[in-house]
Amino acid sequence: MEKSKELLKPLAERMRPNRLEDYIGQEKLISENGVISLFLKQKNCPSIIFWGNPGVGKTTLAYLIAAELDLPFFSISAISAGVKDIREIIEKSIELGRVLLFIDEIHRFNKSQQDSLLKAVEEGRILLIGATTENPSFEVNRALMSRCKTYVLEELSSDSLKKIALSALEKDVSLNKRTIEIIEWDALLRLSGGDARKLLGMIELVCQSSSQEELTITNDLIHSLVQSTSAQYDKNGEFHYDIISAFIKSMRGSDPNAAVYWMTRMIDSGEDPKFIARRMIIFASEDIGMANPNALLLANTCFDAVSKIGYPECSIILSHTAVYLATSIKSNASYMALKSAQKLIRETGDLPVPMHLRNAPTKLMKELDYGKDYQYAHNYDGNFIEQEFLPTKIRDAKLYEPNNNPRENEILHLLKKWWPKKYQ
Repeated sequence: MEKSKELLKPLAERMRPNRLEDYIGQEKLISENGVISLFLKQKNCPSIIFWGNPGVGKTTLAYLIAAELDLPFFSISAISAGVKDIREIIEKSIELGRVLLFIDEIHRFNKSQQDSLLKAVEEGRILLIGATTENPSFEVNRALMSRCKTYVLEELSSDSLKKIALSALEKDVSLNKRTIEIIEWDALLRLSGGDARKLLGMIELVCQSSSQEELTITNDLIHSLVQSTSAQYDKNGEFHYDIISAFIKSMRGSDPNAAVYWMTRMIDSGEDPKFIARRMIIFASEDIGMANPNALLLANTCFDAVSKIGYPECSIILSHTAVYLATSIKSNASYMALKSAQKLIRETGDLPVPMHLRNAPTKLMKELDYGKDYQYAHNYDGNFIEQEFLPTKIRDAKLYEPNNNPRENEILHLLKKWWPKKYQ
């Protein structure tokens, strides 16, 4: 009866190891000199937050730590649990002694829920292990972070995933009765995305789809059964910001191939096309600026176009614009002028507007010399007359420094002609 109940569990659950030596992956943490191994040898493990992608072994490692330390193991999910559940476990710790509390997706707890853990963790009644796919420095409050060590669990390598798959075929009682061989790995490894749970789920699906005593797993067989895979992309999570960062940096680095790749990753994951287009508008000014003023025009036109059209056709427009921006001459001079101006204002405060630049709509203002001696540029040759436009205290400030590119070299030539003292 117990064996039949066990077989009802998914393969990933049935294959969860019971001993640390059977754990596959995360060698930096569990090797002989790894920090988790050292904690367990000393029988003194601090509260921990494991940060990593789904299916890399966070839950399993928490379970093994509890087993190694011989602690009662309690597991809750922050999606469904609340303060009441936490208090019940804290009360049990009074009866049982120290317990290990594993909280999956701890980043989903609000501040009050996280705060309810503080006293018990600090007093040592609870060994807390939290698991999160999000950056804990953003999602976990400082008070709880200060009481925990944070360790990153890396994406499982192809070798680790193969070991996990072969171990399942060898050890699982429902699979090892048959002759099952994996002769092609590419589809399994690619579609699993480094997630062991997803990998074992695909293997189980393939094995359940056939009653043959001898089964050969190929790329075609995997593709025929696994119709689609959703890319690893959370529009509100850390991975979202990693990919948009990679997209921006690829355009800044003038690599159209990488720019289109990261952009397509976002498109395939259902990202709002207006978000991508909006970021390109910002990029056009920040990273191209005066080196190619048309970049801002094209980026803005792209935003208008994708707002009207939508997927899938707007993907073409996004690609067009991304390639244009990536291959454009770059300059951040306008952006750096802004940053310099912000710094100068912080240092000098709100300086008064020079009298000759002030508007004089009333008789009193004219009598107080508002606008006196202002020289209207269009009345002079070349529509220019040298006069001071900055507050007296910072009259020598130079905020805009043209970069060395054809367009800004032309601008520099004019600036040297107009303002020879500032642009030598």
